[in-house]
Amino acid sequence: MPAKNGTANSGRGNGTGTRLVIVESPAKAKTIAGYLGRGYIVESSIGHIRDLPGSASEVPAKYKGEPWAKLGVNVEQEFEPLYVVNSDKRQQVTKLKKLLAEADELYLATDEDREGEAIAWHLQEVLKPKVPVHRMVFNEITKDAIQQAAENPRELNLRLVDAQETRRILDRLYGYEVSPVLWKKVMPKLSAGRVQSVATRLVVERERERIAFVPAHYWDIAAQFGTGKDEEPKAFKAGLVSVDGKRVAQGRDFSSDGTLKTRDALHLDEAAARGLAERLRDRPYEVKSVERKPYTRKPYPPFRTTTLQQEASRKLSYSAKYTMSVAQKLYENGFITYMRTDSITLSETAITAARRQAAALFGGEYVPDKPRVYASKVKNAQEAHEAIRPAGDTFRTPAETGLRGDQFRLYELIWKRTIASQMKDAVGQSVSIRVTGLSTRDERAEFSATGKTITFYGFLKAYVESADDPSTDRDDQERRLPNLAEGDPLTANSVDAEGHSTRPPARYTEASLVKELEEREIGRPSTYASIIGTILAREYVFKKGTALVPSFLAFAVVNLMEQHFANLVDYDFTAHMEDGLDEIARGEAEGVRWLTRFYFGANGEEGLKELVGDIGDIDAKGVSSFPIKGSDIMVRVGRYGSYLDRDGERANIPDDIPPDELTAEKAEELLAQPSGDRELGIDPESGHTIVAKSGRFGPYVTEILPEAAPPAEGEKKKRTKKADTPKPRTGSLFKSMSLDTITLDDALKLLSLPRTLGELDGEPVTAQNGRFGPYIKRGTDSRSLGSEEDLFTVTLEQAKELFAQPKQRGRRAAAAAPLRELGNDPSSEKPVVVKEGRFGPYVTDGETNASLRKGDEVESITIQRAAELLAERREKVAEGGGKKKPAKKPATRRRTSAKSGS
Repeated sequence: MPAKNGTANSGRGNGTGTRLVIVESPAKAKTIAGYLGRGYIVESSIGHIRDLPGSASEVPAKYKGEPWAKLGVNVEQEFEPLYVVNSDKRQQVTKLKKLLAEADELYLATDEDREGEAIAWHLQEVLKPKVPVHRMVFNEITKDAIQQAAENPRELNLRLVDAQETRRILDRLYGYEVSPVLWKKVMPKLSAGRVQSVATRLVVERERERIAFVPAHYWDIAAQFGTGKDEEPKAFKAGLVSVDGKRVAQGRDFSSDGTLKTRDALHLDEAAARGLAERLRDRPYEVKSVERKPYTRKPYPPFRTTTLQQEASRKLSYSAKYTMSVAQKLYENGFITYMRTDSITLSETAITAARRQAAALFGGEYVPDKPRVYASKVKNAQEAHEAIRPAGDTFRTPAETGLRGDQFRLYELIWKRTIASQMKDAVGQSVSIRVTGLSTRDERAEFSATGKTITFYGFLKAYVESADDPSTDRDDQERRLPNLAEGDPLTANSVDAEGHSTRPPARYTEASLVKELEEREIGRPSTYASIIGTILAREYVFKKGTALVPSFLAFAVVNLMEQHFANLVDYDFTAHMEDGLDEIARGEAEGVRWLTRFYFGANGEEGLKELVGDIGDIDAKGVSSFPIKGSDIMVRVGRYGSYLDRDGERANIPDDIPPDELTAEKAEELLAQPSGDRELGIDPESGHTIVAKSGRFGPYVTEILPEAAPPAEGEKKKRTKKADTPKPRTGSLFKSMSLDTITLDDALKLLSLPRTLGELDGEPVTAQNGRFGPYIKRGTDSRSLGSEEDLFTVTLEQAKELFAQPKQRGRRAAAAAPLRELGNDPSSEKPVVVKEGRFGPYVTDGETNASLRKGDEVESITIQRAAELLAERREKVAEGGGKKKPAKKPATRRRTSAKSGS
């Protein structure tokens, strides 16, 4: 790889003059400026200042004719990247250059990770400083940390820059070469990505498992035994585990196809279970064995990026993206340490602070004699960060921070976890009791009960981790059993047969998908939030409650990728790519050689270029077609959505149907519904045929216009502008109408809209239906009508009265009653309700409104899902009224980058 130039100079200046410090964000700049004081000017780059071209218009004119220009990477010349200053950053770059011209030293104080290192390198390349340059790094934004970082700068770590540039080029080649294949073979405007496509495949594979799943039905017996003793508990529950020494089958004994996979297990059906239960009632029982073991639960390690995302999802209902957004604000304002980290280690000062605070809050007996030291189990854990913890060498309690809302809740979560990590183990006792008895037929039945008591809660006093499965017992949950001894007699208070069915594997949630990606070592933890955000935004996945449900579009994309780009969505291959990038970061591999092998191939293996160049054999219809189990119906993905097809008979599939719920019965039901292409009759005035149809935006009526007459013989066909082509009248059905009952008269009424009522003050007044409902209009003035039926009955005189009334702003004065009350929002602590709005149902806490998304249903939405929607909405508002901040783009740098648009 060509040598880099312009490395940061670690030599210090003379200590006088003006020092320019550049960070990524204005909030970070403001905080740091307060700590450095006089002699320092702190300015923000506002994220990345340059990147590969985002579009053809950004490619400099002298490179537009190059065959590689659309990629922004010269694949023929050692993958040399073409960098251009982002158009929205040119003004800021000019400002930075002006400030640098008046400075005596430059401090590059971007984040201490690969991306931050790359941003620093790009700043140096674009600004071309002629003064000493220092790389200033820190893990928290506190006065001591910032001043120490300024006094102890280092050089740019060019190996990190190499690794980040290789990653950026790899992702560009993958996305820009594979995405066009999806456009041609599946649907326009789709995207593929190195981690994005693999994450989508995981979600699709889980849904395939659910579709193929066959439930098994089994029965067992639950009993309640009385001890006959005075001390509590006087009774306990136990489950049947064996009959005559043969273990009773449980859910784990059945395979996903519903068959019993454990040969020696006893599979009880309903009749057998009920009969056995009857024979076991009113029989004597005794304790066969009592096994007691000490119980110990060690503290959870401090948070790293992925565990913070998982716990914030479980406890606070935050999306991964929103968690990182809130954490970013906490970091920039000096409340927590850097939030993108694989590390679970704490500095000595942090350990001391945590131990001191734990002792003050819970007592010295809750703090172990020696500090706890945690070692990361994450392979290739990234660069020299600490775990995520409260900032400083003394920790502020949540009440002392002055934080509110979501920032307070996330800080509290981090603070509790950090304190708990330095506390003693929870200890207690686990107990297992076996009970035996004979049935009236001398069948020996054995029951089992397990319990747990906690004698010292230790760290559980401060923090208890949540689980993805809500049926899982919390670590601080006790199950107390009576104090029994072997041979003690028992009485069966009840013996009841219970039926069960095996359940399909649970869909991924954001928390469990993050966990799965990390365990498979796919991608970097710092990217998971944006990856999940991307597959949701692309509608490859939608949410049903907290579950991530793949769309049929995702099935089509994954089908194509598996059949024609198998390596690119192979889990092991993707993890190995991550290993290679880490080797580059450690200086153990060279980026150009690695990219050459990936793009051009090596040792007989096809490279990406060859793979995307040979797509003629891809069956576009085949990859987008899926049979429905137990039927001759196919699901197909078309340019305008998914639909059912059986020998030309078609029906649209509602967007919110999860694939595993589209059974043969449901498909038949959809096909049996009116197709929408129902001929209603002839318009007596125009002579045009009127039809009712089902469209993407709901049912509507329209007219069929006659085809234009062909040109006379020898006459050329005239080219008609699109604007001059006659358009058929259309009208959406009212909410009170349906496709199967609408009449020709109804349709003609709808097609008569907008309806002219007359004139007021020389301006025509019309009644029409719009996106906000029915209304009357005069010029630019309008008033809402009470119902859609009023469109046909409102008179000019009534319209005059309405226009004389003040126009209502915002929502209508007579607010409709809530559709559902969900409980209090965990952030605002205000009651959340579901309401019906002009754009459909939405949730609100009285301050923030958020529309329900695809997959959300009024009847089943939970307070957790509502809280997530509200949190995401608050995030958009916080970003500036919905105007998004420039996204952080993966940086790059490997070589001197001869090509640059700076």
